[in-house]
Amino acid sequence: MLKVTLKKKFKNFLFDVSWETGDELVVLLGYSGSGKSLTINMIAGFVNPDEGEIVCNNRVFLDSYRGISLPPQKREVGYVSQYLSLFPHMTVRKNIEYGVRTKDKKDMVEKIIIKMGLKGYEDLYPDQLSGGQRQRVALGRALVSEPAILLLDEPFSMLDFSVREEMQNLVLNLKKELSVPVVLVTHDITEAFMMSEKIIIYSGGMVKSTLSLKEIERERNEKNFELLRNMTKRAQLLINGGTL
Repeated sequence: MLKVTLKKKFKNFLFDVSWETGDELVVLLGYSGSGKSLTINMIAGFVNPDEGEIVCNNRVFLDSYRGISLPPQKREVGYVSQYLSLFPHMTVRKNIEYGVRTKDKKDMVEKIIIKMGLKGYEDLYPDQLSGGQRQRVALGRALVSEPAILLLDEPFSMLDFSVREEMQNLVLNLKKELSVPVVLVTHDITEAFMMSEKIIIYSGGMVKSTLSLKEIERERNEKNFELLRNMTKRAQLLINGGTL
């Protein structure tokens, strides 16, 4: 269970959101600048709101009214952004080990390497990997510590279409094993409807509407959605020099 109530006033922007979710994959959907990434940065503890409350599985991350604000390292958050932030001087194994909070690293890291499909690549460096493999390393590092919540800030936006689809399926399969909230930020409508169990729509620093799993599944079954997905694939094929 994740409960979020956040407010912050900027010079030309008022950020004011409130929502909650269970142990499901929730998508924050909206245009750039609508406050999606700001939300998960506040959940992670990287940015402080003027006032608000964040409660994850009955554990208070933030309560400005009681003067509680846990530092990022105490929130047990797994975080993956579009920029990945892998250490270039560390191997795949060492990058993943960096996310381990306990002394018993070897078994945990080995399990994640296998689960992420990185067996045989553990001694390579980030610049020797493909974009999809680097994404797997970043995701593995976020998961190896068994976080209380997983935050994904447009992690697939820099991948080409085929690799993006591969990583989307990986996250969906991993979610079946995770009993924690997963929050995915995107402005890609197709991605939102393909992956989510709940969609929270942002606009201008506020939550405009929320779509339940039942509403999402209805949209998934609509011909218009299938047409949209097919059009996206066709457009990507043309961009890559293929033919229809």
